[in-house]
Amino acid sequence: PELALALFIAPVLLDAAYDTSLRDLNRYRLPLALLALGAVVFTTAAVALVGWTMAGLPIAAAIALGAIVAPPDAVAASAVLGQFKVPHRVTAILQGESLLNDATALLIYRMAVSAAAGSILLSSAVPMILLSTVGSLAAGYVLGRLSLATLSRIEDPASGTVVQFAGTFGVWILADSIGLSAIITIVVYAMTIARTAPRRMPARNRVSSYSVWETAVFVLNVLAFVLMGLQARLIVGRLAEQGQVEAFVLAAAVLAVVIVSRLVWVLGCGAIMRWLASFGDAERQAEAPSFRGGVLIGWCGMRGLVTLAAAFALPADFPGRDPIVLAAFSVVLGTLVLQGISLRPLLGLLRLDPDETVDREVAQARVAIMQAALDVLSGKTSNAAAVVREQFAAQRVIAENPKDAQAATEYDRLRLYAIKSQRDALEQLRVDGTIGDEAYHRLEEEIDWSELAASPPGRFQPLTT
Repeated sequence: PELALALFIAPVLLDAAYDTSLRDLNRYRLPLALLALGAVVFTTAAVALVGWTMAGLPIAAAIALGAIVAPPDAVAASAVLGQFKVPHRVTAILQGESLLNDATALLIYRMAVSAAAGSILLSSAVPMILLSTVGSLAAGYVLGRLSLATLSRIEDPASGTVVQFAGTFGVWILADSIGLSAIITIVVYAMTIARTAPRRMPARNRVSSYSVWETAVFVLNVLAFVLMGLQARLIVGRLAEQGQVEAFVLAAAVLAVVIVSRLVWVLGCGAIMRWLASFGDAERQAEAPSFRGGVLIGWCGMRGLVTLAAAFALPADFPGRDPIVLAAFSVVLGTLVLQGISLRPLLGLLRLDPDETVDREVAQARVAIMQAALDVLSGKTSNAAAVVREQFAAQRVIAENPKDAQAATEYDRLRLYAIKSQRDALEQLRVDGTIGDEAYHRLEEEIDWSELAASPPGRFQPLTT
């Protein structure tokens, strides 16, 4: 079980924590607290009640079931929401919640599993969590700084990525072995690296690690589904006919409770917050969550890798393990199908006001960084400096007019057109035998970087003809 948690949960938590905005966590701290703490506890309690009353699970096992299915996964929702201009508040809350609710649910899960095994009492769980939290925060920060000191001295991208994975698993195992919360430690560890790494890690290492981590998380998701599917098949085969009926009834009940409890909590808290905001000024009323936004957040409750990994990590002799694993797998599939497929039509019905907050921030920052480049080059008088200044000046003009898509597209299309000619010429040099493969691949990499720089994501398709 410990190996399963370290293998699946540690990389996913680190990946989520690395992308989490501290500014958004602070700005939306109240709704995040209500979701990451309140909604998780509420869902855990509701599911535990169902497991205890319907399936006769021991109270600790019922709580473990609730904690397993409580945390939503924002990955599936983000894939759909990213295609629409939904309010930044919604996406920021979902992303922040995805990180924090994992930590909350897994803490409850660990305490419940330990209680079921008889190693601790549920009444002593809260003091244990409080005592380990401070140490976990400190350990995560210190280990993050040590990891940065190591990564900043590694120039090879492949070696740097290996060290990142080794550090992730090492931090989890170390924290767990000394009695700290591995979950909190890995989250703080990742956020420490994320806030300070950009100025200390080589750009090539950073770009390479992004691709590797994205692939690794995808592979872990696939592997978790495969393993859970194999387990579900074995479980169904072990259960008698009557047991199968009871297990599927429990799974359906848990799925319904998971969906309904989140909607009830989100819409209920939203109504209370709007009612309280009505006594405040206009600014406070404007910041209150809208009903339509609450419906969207409430419906974005798809479960994913954390639920699968936590269920898979249950000890083999855990009471009620088979129906718990089957219920967890059913919740993941059910929410992905029911909520995932209906999310796009729901967005059309809600007709949320488009939000260009991030686009405005990107445009503002782009102008600032272009101007910073021009300022540092202003005192240079060489011909090379003049050429570079012209390039940055052209990019600043485009950045100052972000809505002028035609100008931006034309600028980058010309660059891509020239780069395509470079590729053709390079290919011909290799065909003619003028250069060998080693020289070819070195120049090919340079052209690849130039093409990536000329292909801003989401703006247009690269020129191919």
